[in-house]
Amino acid sequence: MPLINRLYFRFKDFLASWRPKLYYFCEARKSIIKFFCSGTLAATVDLVALFIFHGLLGWDIVVATSVAFIFSFAVSFTLQKLWTFRNYSQQRLPRQLMLYFGFAFITMYFNGLGMHTLVNKIGIWYLFSQIIVNVALGIFNFVSYKFIVFRKTVDEN
Repeated sequence: MPLINRLYFRFKDFLASWRPKLYYFCEARKSIIKFFCSGTLAATVDLVALFIFHGLLGWDIVVATSVAFIFSFAVSFTLQKLWTFRNYSQQRLPRQLMLYFGFAFITMYFNGLGMHTLVNKIGIWYLFSQIIVNVALGIFNFVSYKFIVFRKTVDEN
């Protein structure tokens, strides 16, 4: 059993015995919680890879950022597909990869647009602006992944 599943089930058992009300609250929203955890892990992989490739190995920032993005994209896609949305379909994998990649670029575009609007046009502090944009784009991505990219077909239910 993969490490992440073992940790997840241990935490789940601990929470059920320690705080039953919190457990049932989380259990009803587990795909949202898994989505957040997967995204956080992918972002951590991105930052660590960027630090290793640029900070330690001295690679050019554009090359290091690109390679870090590829690593974090792979982690994010794998966790979202298999863990968050429990989609094990192999025949739809190429289509899902293309859609996921498309949504990544849509998100990147709207991240820049949102930051430009909130910081330069409205005058909101850049870190608070990034929080606002990330929450909005997180909701967009969750809905997109759940109902478009990793949607269950009739034969998968």
